[in-house]
Amino acid sequence: MSGRLRKRTIPKPFDLHLYLTAGRRKRSLETLSRNQIVFSQGSPASDVFYIQRGGVKLTVVSGTGKEGVVAMLGAGDFFGEGCLAGQRLRMGSAVAIVPTTLYRIPKAEMMRMVHEQPEFSDHFISHVLARSIRVEEDLIDQLFNSSEKRLARTLLLLARYGRDTSPAGLLPRISQETLAEMIGSTRSRVNFFMNKFRKLGLIEYNGTLTVHPSLLSVVLHE
Repeated sequence: MSGRLRKRTIPKPFDLHLYLTAGRRKRSLETLSRNQIVFSQGSPASDVFYIQRGGVKLTVVSGTGKEGVVAMLGAGDFFGEGCLAGQRLRMGSAVAIVPTTLYRIPKAEMMRMVHEQPEFSDHFISHVLARSIRVEEDLIDQLFNSSEKRLARTLLLLARYGRDTSPAGLLPRISQETLAEMIGSTRSRVNFFMNKFRKLGLIEYNGTLTVHPSLLSVVLHE
């Protein structure tokens, strides 16, 4: 064996954006304005979406016309994946909450990508599992925590603390009515707690809403 040391080749990390845009992949890039509908409840479920930039709100309307916010998604999130599990019609609606750019990927193409590229498959499965965990956490939050704690947790999640994507702390433009729907409370209660958080220096209003990590103290406080 020669005295020279062989250089170990370090594999490059999987680049999801590069994978989605490379080659002749069957997908389309769409640019949406604020409040533009991506899909409506009851429409055919035939595509999966990936948010490149911006944010999307997922909602469900009950038979009596009451709307509930299911999730707020941002850059790096997939949605609409129910079609891969046999969902024929959309169970809810998706609306852009800010100017948004996303990829629309047909079901057949998405299935091919999952089987073709193990690293993409791992990434997508991690997303699905994380969403499942989030749903369980949201249910526990609704059952056992006060509206103040639910609001604090929601703001922290929307600000994307603990995520590698997107600058943490800055929230997309979101109304207090939407926040109230998300935590199962009223707009007046949300307004009260938002003013309280601001006075304590946990959040800032300056054209945009900035959430500080110190807001976590509200969630952890017994």
